[in-house]
Amino acid sequence: MRWTRARRTAVSVVLAGVIAAASAAMSPAGADPRDDTGPARKAAAEKPRPAEPLPPRLPRDFRGKGKWIVRDLGITVPFTWEGRNGDSQMVAGGPQYPIWFTNLIYRGSLYTLTYKWPNLTDHSCSRIPGFDRETLNEALAGSRFVGRETLDLNVPRRVNHWRVGVVVPQRPPGKFLRFPLALGDIYVDEKNRGTFWQVLQFGVQNLYDPELDEWLRMDTFQHKPGTVTLPRRCASAS
Repeated sequence: MRWTRARRTAVSVVLAGVIAAASAAMSPAGADPRDDTGPARKAAAEKPRPAEPLPPRLPRDFRGKGKWIVRDLGITVPFTWEGRNGDSQMVAGGPQYPIWFTNLIYRGSLYTLTYKWPNLTDHSCSRIPGFDRETLNEALAGSRFVGRETLDLNVPRRVNHWRVGVVVPQRPPGKFLRFPLALGDIYVDEKNRGTFWQVLQFGVQNLYDPELDEWLRMDTFQHKPGTVTLPRRCASAS
């Protein structure tokens, strides 16, 4: 993902519903006629709420294929996302497509190299040191659970929907000036939080796009080692 230098580190919190013990039910003879909490309602109130799932976590080894979508430009290109031994690489498009870029987490640094993008003339490789898979997973640990959904992809996928954001500057609740630097809606398989099916990125990290939003949608995602290759142009990036 094209994350900026700003990073959000948070502690993962898994919420389990806790319901207080109900008071002893009144016998029918002594029940208050104004009390509408009948047996069915009391049973529902005492039923434990389902626990929230664990937040998304990028695995060490994986490989998948799908599409990169920039809706406001009307562009959809092939997309691959692979990981090996904790490093990972995204590749969207190619030389025959209107956009082509690669993002890497490689040996403790985040690299971004955009080969092609409409109206872009700067094609240098940028490097942010001190960023690895654990840095990303720390940010994902602060995700907020949105709910359970079904995505209509190449086949229907049952997913858990999460939202993670970076807001600057950090301010307490109230009327303060703040800006949403980056927002991500992340959809992971309901049975495996390390299987990513869809991601919406919105914010300054999508600065090349007029509407600041880009999508990735996976058709396949396997937990097998992929291929990660640092481009020669990035080998000397400082």
